[in-house]
Amino acid sequence: MPDLLNEHACFGGVQRFHSFDSQAIGLPMRYSVYLPPGAGDKPLPVLFYLAGLTCTEETFMIKAGAQRVAAEEGIILVAPDTSPRGAGVPGETDNWDFGVGAGFYVDAVQEPWSRHYRMYSHILELRQLVLDTLPADPARVGIFGHSMGGLGALMLALRNPDLFRSVSAFAPIAAPMRCPWGRKAFGGYLGPDEALWRQYDATELMAGMQGAPFPGGILIDQGLADKFLAEQLYPEAFEAACLGVGQPLTLRRHAGYDHGYYFISTFVEDHLRFHRRVLG
Repeated sequence: MPDLLNEHACFGGVQRFHSFDSQAIGLPMRYSVYLPPGAGDKPLPVLFYLAGLTCTEETFMIKAGAQRVAAEEGIILVAPDTSPRGAGVPGETDNWDFGVGAGFYVDAVQEPWSRHYRMYSHILELRQLVLDTLPADPARVGIFGHSMGGLGALMLALRNPDLFRSVSAFAPIAAPMRCPWGRKAFGGYLGPDEALWRQYDATELMAGMQGAPFPGGILIDQGLADKFLAEQLYPEAFEAACLGVGQPLTLRRHAGYDHGYYFISTFVEDHLRFHRRVLG
């Protein structure tokens, strides 16, 4: 069972921070939960948010301003950490885009990362923990995220459409096999076999679909002043893959917006209301 670290009243609900012993990771892992007013009266939809590079389980809950809308819509919000902490892997803190804070939501197969860096399995494990311990409706689970977490959300949803009914993203690393961040992470965690990389690449996964896995649509917001857009993100590749398989996609491009939480906080309300419509 999870340990409660602290909690705070918020928009008539409660913001909580937890820790639990993760079997997937082999270490304690932290996550945050926002419970809207009336949680416990009936099963509620739950929305997982996956954060980007260098972030923690606190980042979204502190910076995005999502709790007000979650309270209005009756949505449980859950945000995990972005990597193991305290794994003791040599060099894991040497780079901001690989190692601590940069798990990329993959299950590593390369030593020394494979023992603890298993974030893909951790997110699925956390989903089940949430369903077991919170008043969450297992038929109404969505996922979204930002940057590295946007990739994680798209990838996890595409690989598990039976577990996640709705998906959206802010500035996702949409085609990681084509960009420096993705190639560095995949090479380090997964090794040289690019067939294995494709299992974690949202664009490659979408291109291989037979029909539309999310008929209710996918929502992506992208800032056009994002300094990472041209080299790292490739939303146009994901857009083309969706078109190829008939997947409805709303890809909104916003002049003047960059990659950070000022951008996310501007459009987070749209994402929560999008998920609430799809999840019902």
